[in-house]
Amino acid sequence: MKRNAYLLPVLLFLACWSCNSPGGSESRPNIIFILVDDMGWTDLGCYGSTFHETPNIDQLAGESMRFTSAYAACPVCSPTRASIVTGKYPARTGVTDWISGRQSYSAGLPCDMLLSREFEFEVKLEEHTIAEAMKQAGYKTFFAGKWHLGEDSIYWPEHQGFDINKGGWSVGSPRGGYFSPYVNPRLESGPEGENLTDRLTDESIRFMEDHTEEPFFLYLSFYTVHNPQQGKPELVEKYKKKIESEGLNPEAMETTDREWINYAAPRGRFVERVQQGHPTYAAMIETLDTNVGRLMQKLEELDLGENTIVIFMSDNGGLSTSEGSPTSNLPLRAGKGWMYEGGIREPMFIKWPGSGSEGTLSDVPVTSTDFYPTILAMAGLELIPEQHMDGVSLVPLLSGKGKLAERPLFWHYPHYSNQGGKPGAALRLGDFKLIEFFDPGIVELYNLVDDIGETRNLAEEMPGKTEEMLHLLHSWQEVVGAEGMDPNPAYDPEYLRENYLNKP
Repeated sequence: MKRNAYLLPVLLFLACWSCNSPGGSESRPNIIFILVDDMGWTDLGCYGSTFHETPNIDQLAGESMRFTSAYAACPVCSPTRASIVTGKYPARTGVTDWISGRQSYSAGLPCDMLLSREFEFEVKLEEHTIAEAMKQAGYKTFFAGKWHLGEDSIYWPEHQGFDINKGGWSVGSPRGGYFSPYVNPRLESGPEGENLTDRLTDESIRFMEDHTEEPFFLYLSFYTVHNPQQGKPELVEKYKKKIESEGLNPEAMETTDREWINYAAPRGRFVERVQQGHPTYAAMIETLDTNVGRLMQKLEELDLGENTIVIFMSDNGGLSTSEGSPTSNLPLRAGKGWMYEGGIREPMFIKWPGSGSEGTLSDVPVTSTDFYPTILAMAGLELIPEQHMDGVSLVPLLSGKGKLAERPLFWHYPHYSNQGGKPGAALRLGDFKLIEFFDPGIVELYNLVDDIGETRNLAEEMPGKTEEMLHLLHSWQEVVGAEGMDPNPAYDPEYLRENYLNKP
């Protein structure tokens, strides 16, 4: 059973509450939270892409406060998703890797110095999720798309505060692909060939049409652009022609000339994409963009636009180093599964009509744990510090009535990723970012303002700063109970040299 400790104070608060939105409206704002899967920081036109076409999302971003230093709490999906609904770092929830993790099929490889840490396979029912907080405050709650926060159905959205669940279940990628039939126990298949991204938007629009007279919290969690790469044929063909018309060379878009590839775990050849130009991925991005446009258009048709807050985010960095490497995150280093910026820095913006933040830009570092308290504050609801322990409200930034004090942002990832990333922990504080890689036991320090691509390791040049940040990271790990890793008894230091080093 869920905890109801917060219900009474929320109801008492609502009894005397009037909305504190910047426009002074007495009606509570609707909240739409859009989460994209595996979208990289530079995948949108408004973040620098010159190949992908995203006019609708770019327009929405232009009507929002757009963040340039927004972070996911983890370089892979499930932990970030848990951080959003709980307001806690993955190290606190215990969901520290994608469910069920690489160790479920390749634990203890002789090339790994350490054993991946066991972790939780669900968001516990004891957590008071953001959906539960909104529901108890009188919001109608709706979820569509990817959940991936529990293998057993008792942990799926309908048991975590959502009144309606369309498509959220245990898996992290669309089991039936992006065209009907979907093979999804929480989403009936449509006509053969129906597109999943279209369908999830249809369901979201239907929900809005049915709830124009009451406040709603709509969480649209697209499966797009996660593998498998499947685009609408006419759009795939469009981008193939675009490659030809612009004289792009597909062979020059990828490279294996990376030192890390020589040492990558033995799951096939790794390829890093250095230029965007994957026609199927671009087609999927365009389909996403079209559907975000449809959603925004429906808001206006229903006369809900001025009283609806829209939040847009991705759950981890773009897939750039393996599994087809369909996108590039340059100038950021690496991508999904990595502790470098390409794995954790995300496109993010918040549209809050009447707040004065429309069309503004913020470089303040923020993270996915911040959504919980921010949503409560924007809705005029009391914060729940004992729940969203690791997030802060961004309302002072959005309202222009204050600033956020400089604070550290933390990551803890005691796992080997499918994408070649090594286990480690990281800390961003001000201009600097420190990464401690557990395997092979090294520390790296970067000035992100001067070196966003993390090309110059300053650890030896700045030993004082390195030691200061490393101490802060270790202190945080103790506070949140971040678990370390054990040595791998099967580790063979000669294994890579003899079997994989410098081999394709």
